[in-house]
Amino acid sequence: MSGTAPEIVPGWETVIGLEVHAELATVTKMFSGAPNRFGGEPNTNIDPVSLGLPGTLPVLNGRAVELAIRVGLALNCTVQRSVFARKNYFYPDMPKDFQISQFDLPINGEGWLELADGRRIGIERAHLEEDTGKSTHVGGGGRIHEAGHSLVDYNRAGVPLIEIVGRPDLRGAEDARAYVSELRSILVAIGASDGKMEEGSMRVDCNVSVRPVGQEELGTRCEVKNINSLRSLGRAIEYEARRQVDLLTAGERIEQQTRHWNEDEGRTHKLRSKEEAFDYRYFPEPDLMPVEPSEEWIAEIRADLPPLPRERRHRLAEAAGMETSAAALTVDRGLDDLAMATIDLGADAGRVLVHLENNLADGVGLLTAGSFTDLIALETGGDLTATQAKTVLASLVAEGGDPAAIASAKGFESMDSGELEAIVDRLISEHPDDWAALTAGDDKERKKKSGFFVGEVMKATRGRADGRAVNELLARRSAG
Repeated sequence: MSGTAPEIVPGWETVIGLEVHAELATVTKMFSGAPNRFGGEPNTNIDPVSLGLPGTLPVLNGRAVELAIRVGLALNCTVQRSVFARKNYFYPDMPKDFQISQFDLPINGEGWLELADGRRIGIERAHLEEDTGKSTHVGGGGRIHEAGHSLVDYNRAGVPLIEIVGRPDLRGAEDARAYVSELRSILVAIGASDGKMEEGSMRVDCNVSVRPVGQEELGTRCEVKNINSLRSLGRAIEYEARRQVDLLTAGERIEQQTRHWNEDEGRTHKLRSKEEAFDYRYFPEPDLMPVEPSEEWIAEIRADLPPLPRERRHRLAEAAGMETSAAALTVDRGLDDLAMATIDLGADAGRVLVHLENNLADGVGLLTAGSFTDLIALETGGDLTATQAKTVLASLVAEGGDPAAIASAKGFESMDSGELEAIVDRLISEHPDDWAALTAGDDKERKKKSGFFVGEVMKATRGRADGRAVNELLARRSAG
């Protein structure tokens, strides 16, 4: 797809594809009864299968398969017959020297997800595998080649993972962050994962390449690992894109590599030359049968899916008569049900969303759709200014009650239009130079002086004036 992201380096386009690993929310591990839980003393959430002891056999976790199907359906993938494979390598974080994964026959084929701005990002596959253990290199800044010795914790070994491989459809750091945020929202909404990047239950590997703007052929990519936050993701992409452009403009070539993101240094370091599939020597796992979910089971799982963020954005946007992107923040905060209920009761949709986005970031407390509707009616009817409505809203959240009664108790009364006009005319006469600048200045100056007069009116009325009414009155005075 063609992205709209700004160029990180002028004249060059950044091409990004993400591989996201999410730990599935099961009680036990992928192929054994060992507990699947975060934390604990090293090597306590283990059993003989986790340790790869001789004579142990894997037994597939049915709940992990169900959650993987939920993910596939939520990402508009084709759920299909799948086969497990052994992915061989010689790292100490898997004691049996291979990881059980899926290779040529993943459980979920091609799909897509939709960003808040309506763009669709392709999904190549979403397959099941087991997580690896964790190596800690002691001494020398935590790097293996500088360490005095290494320790291995197998608590994470065997935890169910789903790896979601995105297509190279992203064109900038903001695109990548939006993609990961949307994916995390989907995983949490369907109960597949808690999405906690800070605990490692959701991890991102980022493939980055660059090419001159207008070139169709993809450049040589480098995979960046060790990204554990959205902030780090953006920084890693920007650094790696600039590094590659610097090499190419100097006449050098890009080596396909796996690189490590160092958050403290703000740069990537080479880990190793990038492995290909043949380096891992995949072959079918002989101790596990193919997974063939029935159409009936898939339909049952589909029927149990909750409304997804994309559907909720479209629903709210349609009800409010706006673009889907304008509904994104309200949906992200989980306030769209309240918004829908309030709009259904007849409240002005624009004011509903303004309050939800600007004044309810800390939650709705005791606010109900009914009281919210009554409050907005007072505001749009001119009985409360925007500032007064915000104050009443805070009381409704904290204590509940009737908006009209709260407004009366606080002494909020609408101003008579004649009184407001008299105050504005007095202030104009008291500040002739500011008024001249408002009427004769450029757009920037007029905006500045309008803000000045609105502020003076608010001080004179102790906040009782409606800012919109003041601006309308100033516009009429300046035009006449």
